Amino acid sequence: MPNTPGIAGTSGHEALASLTHATVLLERRFALADDAATQAFGARAAHAIAEVRHAMATGNATQSGAAFEGLQVQLTGDLGAGKTTLVRAMLRGFGHTGRVRSPTYTLVEPYAVETPDGELELYHFDLYRFADPAEWADAGFREYFDSGAICLVEWPQRAGALLGVPDLVFSLDVVSELRDGKESDARALTARAYSETGKACLERC
Repeated sequence: MPNTPGIAGTSGHEALASLTHATVLLERRFALADDAATQAFGARAAHAIAEVRHAMATGNATQSGAAFEGLQVQLTGDLGAGKTTLVRAMLRGFGHTGRVRSPTYTLVEPYAVETPDGELELYHFDLYRFADPAEWADAGFREYFDSGAICLVEWPQRAGALLGVPDLVFSLDVVSELRDGKESDARALTARAYSETGKACLERC
């Protein structure tokens, strides 16, 4: 996973400011009409990541000789934008069938699923309660990002520069629109890839 310092922030999308000097390898936008569409995208994203992991494990990846070293996916957006819904859909898409717990108070919830390429470790972070980026270092979370796991991080800006540049960023915005004469809150998702592995995943979404 890439690891380049960024700048701390506090608002729902301020994490993107830490990527000002990072190169976006691919950007795609998706209109998510409702929760079902958000869940469907989460499933597609999980399947895309699994396909790339499998291709790299079997030597069929586009990156010659590359090995899957894990993936950092950051999710940004204001409260209620749908970040947790998207993470839960991704966990289901990876094959997790048990309870999906909220990491609001625990900060991180671990999962493990069996795949044809071996066990896949998944970590769901929610850093909203962090008051200072130093709490990230104090919590000892760095080891999760160096373990070849897939790390799904809500409110990444609360960790400041310590997370570095992710492989993928999913930015969610609520978009009010009229549907059948009634106002509905749809979502607009902007997905950006900052690594070759992230790009390969996003191309498949």
